Amino acid sequence: MRYLPKGAAERKEMLAAIGADSIEKLFESIPERFRLRAPLNLPGPLSEQEIIEFFRARAAENSKGYTSFLGAGVYSHLRSVVTDAIIQRGEFLTSYTPYQAEISQGTLQAIFEFQTLMCQLTGQDVANASMYDGSTALTEAVLMATRLTGRQHVVVARSVHPEYRQVLTTYAKHLGIDVREIGYTATGQMDDSALDAKMLDGAAAVVVQSPNFFGVIEQVSPLAETAHAHGALLITAVAESVSLGLLKPPADADIVALEGQSLGIAPSYGGPFLGVIATKDKFVRQMPGRLAGETTDSKGRRGFVLTLATREQHIRRERATSNICTNEALMALAATVHLCLLGKEGLREMALHNVAKAQFLRSELLKIPDVRARFNGPFFNEFVVQFPRSARMINSALLRGKIIGPLVLGIPYRELTKCAVICATETTTRAEIEHFAAALTRILAQPV
Repeated sequence: MRYLPKGAAERKEMLAAIGADSIEKLFESIPERFRLRAPLNLPGPLSEQEIIEFFRARAAENSKGYTSFLGAGVYSHLRSVVTDAIIQRGEFLTSYTPYQAEISQGTLQAIFEFQTLMCQLTGQDVANASMYDGSTALTEAVLMATRLTGRQHVVVARSVHPEYRQVLTTYAKHLGIDVREIGYTATGQMDDSALDAKMLDGAAAVVVQSPNFFGVIEQVSPLAETAHAHGALLITAVAESVSLGLLKPPADADIVALEGQSLGIAPSYGGPFLGVIATKDKFVRQMPGRLAGETTDSKGRRGFVLTLATREQHIRRERATSNICTNEALMALAATVHLCLLGKEGLREMALHNVAKAQFLRSELLKIPDVRARFNGPFFNEFVVQFPRSARMINSALLRGKIIGPLVLGIPYRELTKCAVICATETTTRAEIEHFAAALTRILAQPV
């Protein structure tokens, strides 16, 4: 038996050891109205195999036959079974943070290779082992910028992922950092005309996302020049890392905060994710997280060590650069294996497929009467459309046809009522796109 429930004699022995006469005595601190007095309304009892089959059947009810057009920071991409086979090996799957380098050479080497790949993707000099996710990576990048500049306010584009901005605002509120937001234009890009001297005077950083939350590609180089002219740093967030297989790396940014979920990590109903910070060599001492480095031992053999680990577990608390950074080593390994299997050309081909699918999806949707594009800027694999009626109601109707519709924008952006951001990746088929367009046509043809 995998699970060994305690018998009556064992429960009695345990209660005696802690000085309780009964289970009732043990839980007497819990108010009576909150205590469960009847068995839960659950099927069973079931054997382990029956339980497994039960949950498989429930999972099939939720996923079988559904097509999703959701993106907005979490993306479905092709993944090789090789990736799962490697990360499920016991040497990696059971490994925690590699504090002891002498017994963690495989993990440290994988992290070293991961850092190298992240530098190649972002065009930066150095990348850390990893952060929790893209939102915390962006927040840590902002904190890093305030340490580097000694300034206490940042300028953030409203086209940055709303959840990223919420995490940043939560941290900033209690650290005395003033977050000022900049709007967007008809292209969907950051309104750089608002980046005047008044806005940037004393700013630690300008924060932009590309492709942004609307799927629109931002012009990073001009924004970097504007920020640097006022003594500020440029932080570029990347939520869809596959885009870097095609787009110019954000090398002009001073700090890149990247979400690596698209690189061999399944959406998995919302996690785990993989955050990355990459930056210039001159800023490395203020970068949170860890760096794995290559060296040689006393016998000249190649080896790997933690070169930099500036968190409170390693150095004096007041000098720590972060108290939340982690080492998502298993997810970093998945991204490393995935990228090595794809190669440069493979990643570029995947990115091109994303662009082609999104372009085809957009063209099909714009054929539908009263459906129009909300922004006209260049995009990667997602874009915003405006419907003639409530996007939430449209999604409800689509769901009845096993289509998971786009993300409704009316909540995070009140001015974008009836708008939604729609995504297509290389996993989206032509037939699914045509089926979606046909279903939407029928829904909009029905009277409200």
